[in-house]
Amino acid sequence: MTDASIVHAAQWQPPSGIEQIALWPDTAAIARPEVRGEERAVEQASLVAGQPWTAVEDVVRPTLSVFPAKGANTGVAIVVFPGGGYNVLAIDLEGTEVCDGFTPLGITCAVLKYRVPGSGEHWDKHCNCRRKPREPMALQDAQRAISVLRSRAGEWGIDPHKVGVIGFSAGGHLSAAVSNEPTRRYVPVDGADAQRVRPDFSLVLYPGHLWDGRHLEQVTNLAPVGAATPPTFILQAQDDPVDDVHESIVYYLALLKAQAPVELHLYAHGGHAFGMRPTAQPITHWPALVETWLRAIGMLPPAR
Repeated sequence: MTDASIVHAAQWQPPSGIEQIALWPDTAAIARPEVRGEERAVEQASLVAGQPWTAVEDVVRPTLSVFPAKGANTGVAIVVFPGGGYNVLAIDLEGTEVCDGFTPLGITCAVLKYRVPGSGEHWDKHCNCRRKPREPMALQDAQRAISVLRSRAGEWGIDPHKVGVIGFSAGGHLSAAVSNEPTRRYVPVDGADAQRVRPDFSLVLYPGHLWDGRHLEQVTNLAPVGAATPPTFILQAQDDPVDDVHESIVYYLALLKAQAPVELHLYAHGGHAFGMRPTAQPITHWPALVETWLRAIGMLPPAR
């Protein structure tokens, strides 16, 4: 990557005091992405809301970092899928900072450091083409993360019927993918895999990989959207220069047709990849909308 400096030579670690667990047992034979070296965290020179952000590269062994709920625990849990084109992970901008925003609401938040690169459909700059992995590695990691959270619900104070997902950009696609996939995409490895893999609600922010660039009648790269799809919140800016706003629109229309609960928020301005960082753009105040929506669908208690 250009215009960046390596800030960690070793594997990325969550903030001090946050528990990080291996997503898979050491004995699990999971697919290995086509990495270029050891896992590393790289500080990016490009600024978001005046601050740099960190990309994690070459993840072979996924982890789940669990941020406990603060204040009155509501039992709600959210798995966070950082974006990065299925090639890197914006681990702070669209990961740990998201948990910093949601845990004060009494929500347990877990950042998934899923396998990259090439763990979902992605743009390969070497062949200048789109590629799909032989194994749906990111989807497997997402399903496993949901199962693990539910299997340890008592330990973390989680209601296993209130486990949702939130994803940004490629992570937004992953949030949609795990919400619609009807079957487990890997062979169970332990008792945690007796749990359900579909989330109870889904947040999809500035997603990619859902629109074929021509048709609005069908969603690409997903299992069929149906009535079993959980309540979904979608948000994007019309001037997004990376993922066209039609990515959100085509998914919204599919959910509407399937009579699956959905709420769509489109803004004129905001660009791409802003995470939880507030700016002068109204779209960056989306967390307040999500809080209201979570109360409306019965995940959070009514506001006092």
